[in-house]
Amino acid sequence: MNGYWDGPKPEPQARTIDEMREVLADPGCTFGRPLYFMYRDLARSESDRAWLRQQHVRYDITVIPPGTLCGEYVKTKGHYHTVNPAGVPYPEIYEVLSGTGHYLLQTEDAGDVVMIEGTAGDKILIPPGYGHVTINPVKADLMMANLVSAEFSSNYGPYAEKRGAAYYEMEGGALVKNPCYPDAPPVRYCNPVEVPDLGIEKGVGLYDLIGRPRSVAFLNHPEQFMEIFAGVTGGCLLME
Repeated sequence: MNGYWDGPKPEPQARTIDEMREVLADPGCTFGRPLYFMYRDLARSESDRAWLRQQHVRYDITVIPPGTLCGEYVKTKGHYHTVNPAGVPYPEIYEVLSGTGHYLLQTEDAGDVVMIEGTAGDKILIPPGYGHVTINPVKADLMMANLVSAEFSSNYGPYAEKRGAAYYEMEGGALVKNPCYPDAPPVRYCNPVEVPDLGIEKGVGLYDLIGRPRSVAFLNHPEQFMEIFAGVTGGCLLME
């Protein structure tokens, strides 16, 4: 995190391979170190923390070092989001701080599967109803920040039950279908999106949205901002 975070840095939560076996292409794979590190609920100052809490929003940073697990690129475990009081699943937004990330999104029935590649400065918006896995496909650390509602919780169960996402990304970039999803469609490839009206732009860091309540309101009240999610999975390319 050096060079990207100058505030208090708590001890990270480390995800080990034993916690990941149920979602790997090869559950018997071994790996000699933690797969990735999660620094949650960060704030550079007490005033920033107070503002984030007032907005019911959390700022996190995740670091995914490069590596392969028996031929599969290192990835996060994958989760869906719980629903808000209006009955709409909470969204989330990521910012790539360094490296390259492949964000594999899917609906819970895997009726739609989308891959978005992000590089430094890109924002990846996770629409309501989509689960997601983040993959590090290059030989450099992937460092990413996220903003999410402090009221939501991660649901890892559907990914664990089906041995991961609908596809595994293997070394070299090949996508191999998970046999637990025999009816999953081909992956659609989408680009990161910007929402200038909310300050969600490549040149604006997510942390810079602190102090701008409207810019983060969609995280708790997505039902009021459904139009911004339409562009996330629209106009994608279908790759057979």
